[in-house]
Amino acid sequence: AVVSTQSTGTNNTRIIDIQMSMSSRAIELLNLPDDQPSFILDVGCGSGLSGESITEAGHYWVGMDISPSMLDVAVEREVEGDVVLSDIGQGVPFRAGTFDGVISISVLQWLCNADKAHHNPFKRLKCFFTMLFSSMRSGGRAIFQVYPESPKQMELITEQATRCGFTGGVVVDYPNSTKAKKIFLCLFAGTPVNNIKMPQALGNEDDNTVQYSSERFTGKKRKRQGEVTRKEWIANKKQKRRAQGKEVTADSKFSGRKRKPKF
Repeated sequence: AVVSTQSTGTNNTRIIDIQMSMSSRAIELLNLPDDQPSFILDVGCGSGLSGESITEAGHYWVGMDISPSMLDVAVEREVEGDVVLSDIGQGVPFRAGTFDGVISISVLQWLCNADKAHHNPFKRLKCFFTMLFSSMRSGGRAIFQVYPESPKQMELITEQATRCGFTGGVVVDYPNSTKAKKIFLCLFAGTPVNNIKMPQALGNEDDNTVQYSSERFTGKKRKRQGEVTRKEWIANKKQKRRAQGKEVTADSKFSGRKRKPKF
């Protein structure tokens, strides 16, 4: 199950401070207009701590989380936003163009885990990003604070986001600090209306931002330099077998060509 890290202790002061700090930073990265309130989606809202930061910033919000108990806590705390019980791996149940921005704190990496036999991380990420892209207004931003287990996991997340139409990159705050280091995935739903540049990272004069995509994924893979094609691999294999004196079928225009599943 996708579990919000907010469930680790709403009453722990240190956790609350860290959560509120990351939420405030995520809202800052959204780059929302100052002269009017915006409508924000909080993915993995838990007990509503991030929602409080959104309210303090003068915006409206809706939160979604998979944990009924944490949503009960949010209701008991009488948070300003509405909360929805939902598994983000099954998509975002809102109509197109609903949200001006999206934030998520310490949640997205859970979609990379197959917690149940029928869970497929690729399909769940694709479903989430596809429906999230649809639910956002054109040019809106989605900010995900993440704790990826490995570079490969981060690559999986960013690749699926790109396939679904997002562009953007990664912002790393305080990259030289073990405790203060925070990774934010900044996604753009279509062409950003204001400030198309990636946000600046905190804690270092160097630019700690990585722009991983500027175009939507088309499904066509480019041949890397030095990469051998299927046809070339087969031709080399045949040449080696001929050198060994073995009988090999003659080359033709059909060598290395993929066959259709049905004739």
